[in-house]
Amino acid sequence: MDVVTLSRLQFGATAMYHFIFVPLTLGLGILVAIMETLHYRTKNEIYLKMTKFWGRLFLINFVLGIVTGITLEFQFGTNWAQYSIYVGDIFGAPLAIEATLAFFLESTFLGVWLFGWKRISPKMHLISIWLVAFSSNLSALWILIANAWMQDPVGFVLKNNRAEMTNFAAVVFNPYAWLKFTHTITAGFVVGAFFVMGISAYHLLKKQNVEFFKKSFYIAATFGMISSLLVFFIGDMHAAEVAHVQPTKIAAMESLWNTEKSAPIYLLLVPDDAKKSNLVEAFPIPSLLSLLAYHDPNATVRGLNSFPQNDIPPVTPVFLSFRIMVGLGTLFIFLTILAWWLAKKDKLLNHRGFLRIMLYSLPLPYIATQVGWIVAEVGRQPWIVYGLLKTNDAVSKNLTIGDVILTLGIFIVLYTALAVLDFTLLTYYARKGPLETD
Repeated sequence: MDVVTLSRLQFGATAMYHFIFVPLTLGLGILVAIMETLHYRTKNEIYLKMTKFWGRLFLINFVLGIVTGITLEFQFGTNWAQYSIYVGDIFGAPLAIEATLAFFLESTFLGVWLFGWKRISPKMHLISIWLVAFSSNLSALWILIANAWMQDPVGFVLKNNRAEMTNFAAVVFNPYAWLKFTHTITAGFVVGAFFVMGISAYHLLKKQNVEFFKKSFYIAATFGMISSLLVFFIGDMHAAEVAHVQPTKIAAMESLWNTEKSAPIYLLLVPDDAKKSNLVEAFPIPSLLSLLAYHDPNATVRGLNSFPQNDIPPVTPVFLSFRIMVGLGTLFIFLTILAWWLAKKDKLLNHRGFLRIMLYSLPLPYIATQVGWIVAEVGRQPWIVYGLLKTNDAVSKNLTIGDVILTLGIFIVLYTALAVLDFTLLTYYARKGPLETD
């Protein structure tokens, strides 16, 4: 492996570790805020216990998420110095706002919420958790605005071999950024919902704290059902935007090699990157790709063979990741609708098989978010900034293979230890239940 490949592997590994923690923070923060709101309005003590129990799990995940996120930004300077020189004028602004505004707000009010029990008014305490939940998502917004510029660069001029910002509003209000942001945060909401439903299902199967976990399950099922539907519809709009600005990515997502009018989607398809074609194509749904990509069944979709071969991404990982993401997203809609209906009718305890399904489904939204990240980032290759700067030209010039192997090994060991610690702590406190953690 060369320096570029190893640096990509290092950034990809650390980003994917970090993204284990982020989606749960986005979703569980909102759920805890909803639970505290229910307590504030009803004065029902069970909602207070919910807030404290699920809030503790939120805190564990939040702290470890911060630790894994710190090293990502350092890598722009250590491994990707040429990239930093090229885009620093644009990329630095949203990241600075994220760190000084969103993260500051999030951390400050998390401290107020954590240490404010019985020290501040219930109303102020409630406001503090909503500000934590809001700022967690605000933090994601600024990071995704920066990322979206790499996917669809706008509001700049090229000067002195650098991209210099000319229109801050164009960068902030880039449609790609807002579709990516809403798709990502609603996916995080689904992670939070399945997390609460999975742990609740575990306790309901053991008939522990039944009323507490039935209510927790119902809140999460309602939240998860709405979020799953939003992910689906926003994802459809996001795919259309991808087709508009990144035609190579949309072609890779469906392994479309040759340009076609009224392009179909094949239910069974096996890509062959080496031969620039597909080994197997079966069960086509006519015009569906044209309809999804351009909202026109007669639209022409460009195939990968119509682009310079050095400008197309690796097809198989993008294609498989996209199929897994869409398949899981569809499954989440069915599961959350059924979960909501059974919880609303108070029939959960009569369907132990379904509770087991929800328990074992807990990791699935994590998988969906990880493969979604692969679609977004691997699908952009070989560009680090689409159409402007290739990944091979963005790496630091003075790096050696030994430097990257050493830091990659350290990151993998450290991050694996943090992931194990997170899983162990969450499992320990989740199993204890609300009475012991009250």
